[in-house]
Amino acid sequence: TFFINGFVNVPHAKYYYVFLSLVYAVTVLGNSFIMCIIYLARRLHTAKYVAVFHLAFSDMCGSSALIPKLLDMFLFEHQYISFEDCLTNMFFVFHFMNLQSLTLLSLAYDRLIAICFPLKYHSIITKRAMCLIMAVMWIFSGTFFAVLVGLLTRLSFCGSTVVNSFFCDHRPIYRLSCNDNSLNVMMGRMCFGLLICLPLVLIIISYFCIGLVLFKIVHNVDRTKAMKTCTSHLLLVAIFYIPVLSNNIAAALTSVTTNVGIINISLTQTMPPMLNPIIYTLKTEEVMQSIKD
Repeated sequence: TFFINGFVNVPHAKYYYVFLSLVYAVTVLGNSFIMCIIYLARRLHTAKYVAVFHLAFSDMCGSSALIPKLLDMFLFEHQYISFEDCLTNMFFVFHFMNLQSLTLLSLAYDRLIAICFPLKYHSIITKRAMCLIMAVMWIFSGTFFAVLVGLLTRLSFCGSTVVNSFFCDHRPIYRLSCNDNSLNVMMGRMCFGLLICLPLVLIIISYFCIGLVLFKIVHNVDRTKAMKTCTSHLLLVAIFYIPVLSNNIAAALTSVTTNVGIINISLTQTMPPMLNPIIYTLKTEEVMQSIKD
């Protein structure tokens, strides 16, 4: 078994976990609401909203993989977890977080085609094509994290089994091993580069292309209208990627204490899923009109 340590010498830490339980409740309600609106409103039965529905589903599943287990461990003091349960929990937390990243990339692709190739949009971005993209994302992400998690089974843990995190995190666990973990270190770096940095770079390139097209639009009204369709997506991208990158850069450049790391990572993983449905409701006219209808 592993012992998930959580906060170290922090008085009244349980109040923070109660706060996370409220975040989880808002996340479930908000994302369920968005999924219901998309399902019920015929005007939202488009390829773009297949991706938005998938983002809401991934947000809700990601929070469900993380927060209920966290509450059980620290509010009810069940901090010991078996090796198998730990790896299972790690797989689902990382898998759904990665699906959020890849879904934001698919929405950037949708905006790129809509603005740069408007006449071909409905022939390229179909519901069938978007469902196929989502299926490929699930297969790729599931395979990658099955390998990432599976490689931990080759490690031996002959010393401490105290995990200095708030869940079964990859880096704190492989650092506890007493045999060669270089393959796990490489997979961790691949995970960050391939699944966080690469999608962000592709999103930036897509918006650079969109910016070039918008710059060529003569009429300000048309330019503003096109920009409005990207606002909500850009906010989601900023909310998801900026904290993730900041945490990883801070961890690489400075020595972050366990308590600060727990707060940073937990907020990074729980706040975007809560905020995404709120942003889509307030910033997307189609969704607002569908709610009114």
